[in-house]
Amino acid sequence: MKLILTSRGLSTKKLGRAFIGLLERNASESRVLVVHTAQKQEHLLFVDGVGKELSRNGVLLPNINYVNIAGTQPPTSLAEFDAVYICGGNTYFILDRMRKTGLAGSLKRYVRAGGIYLGISAGSIIAGKDISIAGWGIEGDSNDVGLTDLQGLNFTDIAVFPHYKDKLKREVREFMQTVQYPVEVLRDGEALMINGNNHKKIVR
Repeated sequence: MKLILTSRGLSTKKLGRAFIGLLERNASESRVLVVHTAQKQEHLLFVDGVGKELSRNGVLLPNINYVNIAGTQPPTSLAEFDAVYICGGNTYFILDRMRKTGLAGSLKRYVRAGGIYLGISAGSIIAGKDISIAGWGIEGDSNDVGLTDLQGLNFTDIAVFPHYKDKLKREVREFMQTVQYPVEVLRDGEALMINGNNHKKIVR
């Protein structure tokens, strides 16, 4: 199991080094699939920023592939990619599209086979047991798709709370009292890295 669950992507040199350290090949030889659901221009600019971020860490632009699962079918096999990068957005919508396109099953097979899963915000939440935390609090996502099955990909039993700020301390504590699994808060620029049985929080 190789996971890097971030709040805001590989936004620091430290996070970039952690990602490169998980790759089995040189970054310049590695292929990355960027999965997103961008439907507005500002969201597309963010996705473009992900490509630039990967490029800064040594991944060659021709080796960065994109798929918009809001309207495009993803590859049925992910084996050709050294890492899959799941972008942020509305957690309920992304998980719904993952299921409807078959990507959820493909990701489970890919991660079990040793592939690297890199999540941003919603992408990090979806890696957990369930996504209940996504709709919690004053900054929570709205469940506009009416998703009733909130089970995540279950790569880890740790729930990630991205974009954490001190003003959210109370609501995070209240959420922790409602669940039986651990919760890890991540400020922007931080990540939870899981490599096999090793768990490490990367801070700014």
